[in-house]
Amino acid sequence: MTSLRERFSSSWAKQLEIQERKESERARKLLRWRTRRHRRRITLLLLLGNLIIIGAALIVQQRSWWLFAVLWFGGLLVWTAGFVLLRVLTGRMSTAFSALLDERERAWRHRINYIGYQAMFFLVAIAFGYLMVIADTAGAAYRGAMMLAALTVLGASTPTFVLGWSLPDDDPEDFIEPGTGEESDV
Repeated sequence: MTSLRERFSSSWAKQLEIQERKESERARKLLRWRTRRHRRRITLLLLLGNLIIIGAALIVQQRSWWLFAVLWFGGLLVWTAGFVLLRVLTGRMSTAFSALLDERERAWRHRINYIGYQAMFFLVAIAFGYLMVIADTAGAAYRGAMMLAALTVLGASTPTFVLGWSLPDDDPEDFIEPGTGEESDV
């Protein structure tokens, strides 16, 4: 009979192994896009998605429901496409367990998480101010909740923004297939 500590330890080792395998598969995707120029374009796409969602939150209950729905879900679709692409292109820093990162990657992650925390704090303060401004209007709670949701999406994507905008180009030698000497082109 194994102890609880041994089971946790074995489970953790298995999770690390699974995460490492997934990261090595993701590292071979979109190789031609792993430049700062491409990441910055996708970062702008992510920002556009956020702005559309915030715009939808601003007009909820002021315009027709179909316009709100089109803007909200359209913005969410644009945001999701940019977010997923940037998560793939920024690599392990955005998805891997900290134990799998080297010192440089861990330092980047700590830096961007702190920036994300600060951004989330300021966005919540903006949402609070927005609620105070619309407090006496019809549907203020609903409108405030939609704005809080929109700003939370923006705050959650802040670390991905920072990585997408500021990471240098990847080194092409990092993507050479072991044993072949050829660059993988998946």
